[in-house]
Amino acid sequence: MTTPRRLVVLGSTGSIGRQTLDVVAARPDQFQVAGLAARGSWRLVVEQALRFGPEVVALEDPTAARQAGEALAGAGRRDITVLAGGEAATRVAEWPGADTVLAAMLGRSGLEPALAALGLRRRLALANKESLVVGGHLVMAKCRETGAELLPVDSEHSAAFQLLNGVPRGQVRTLVLTASGGPFRGWTAERLRGVTPEMAVAHPTWHMGAKISVDSATLMNKGLEVIEASWLFGLPLDRIEVAVHPESLVHAAVTLTDGALIAHLAPRDMRIPIALALTWPERQSWPWGNLSLSNGNTERLTFVKPDMQAFPCLGLAYEAARAGGTMPAVLSAADEVAVEAFLGGRIPFTGIPEVIERTMTGHAPTVEPTLEEVDGVDRWARARAAEIVEILGR
Repeated sequence: MTTPRRLVVLGSTGSIGRQTLDVVAARPDQFQVAGLAARGSWRLVVEQALRFGPEVVALEDPTAARQAGEALAGAGRRDITVLAGGEAATRVAEWPGADTVLAAMLGRSGLEPALAALGLRRRLALANKESLVVGGHLVMAKCRETGAELLPVDSEHSAAFQLLNGVPRGQVRTLVLTASGGPFRGWTAERLRGVTPEMAVAHPTWHMGAKISVDSATLMNKGLEVIEASWLFGLPLDRIEVAVHPESLVHAAVTLTDGALIAHLAPRDMRIPIALALTWPERQSWPWGNLSLSNGNTERLTFVKPDMQAFPCLGLAYEAARAGGTMPAVLSAADEVAVEAFLGGRIPFTGIPEVIERTMTGHAPTVEPTLEEVDGVDRWARARAAEIVEILGR
């Protein structure tokens, strides 16, 4: 009998974390949940802990951690260790005996746990794209140092991983990442001025959290994914393209030197790339949908170029990646601040790229930054972006 994978889920209360636990529930003989980590949703963490029986749970918010501890004790589970604070997720990633870490935390906070997991040579199933955007050189260096496995979870990068597996990079002309285009595909810049937070989080094809839904609507999410893909697959930016594909069935494609174009199609279900990252190189049958070309259930497939004038965040991501060094960290931090301000009604939708661009303009990037330098730049960018938000909100 195969020994179950001992799995840590970072960001267990988010969309990816919850769907990861769906995968675990479908194969309880193959996975043992060793640890769970989240920011503050203690009730859901407790519910997950009582169902899956981890050895440790962590909550960044100390008050939430205390409440979780009390609830677990009241349910007779004093044996589950409860950790609190900003470093708690990293401690869970390092939990003794774990062999796989699913990293689905949002934003910059996912970098240290990712490095910790790789440092212990654990398989890292990465859904936290900001880890590579902010510290790609650090993450990839740690992979080379330890030989740890890094498997992408984002549907586009999972597709690209499968398409590029075993293909010499010299034979790849272009990697194409697809984007749904979000809820405002085809809108003009003028029309976008009237977008409300409620409109921006209503994604047409994927059910995601508020932040990533807004990033999808601005095309910033795709810009971050371009940077992530460059690190993951060792491809220069001029060989990574974006195509708007509203049906979201083709997740990535590659064009090869002989003229062939090979595409990866899969249902709109994140459990498919999650499961692959957890079980690779094995492919298993799962109790969710499949595509078929022969029975007529596949939709018409359309592809168009992204409109970077109406959606400048994608161009800003390319600009940050070309500048290199700490500039992508500035891009990511400013985006987090701007999206939060938009969701809070303090700036318009079109103010998001303005905040990001003005923050980037004030930064001279440091090449090959240390983790401490990344932290310093992150703090500076957030403070600067907050200042710009205040100016725009007057």
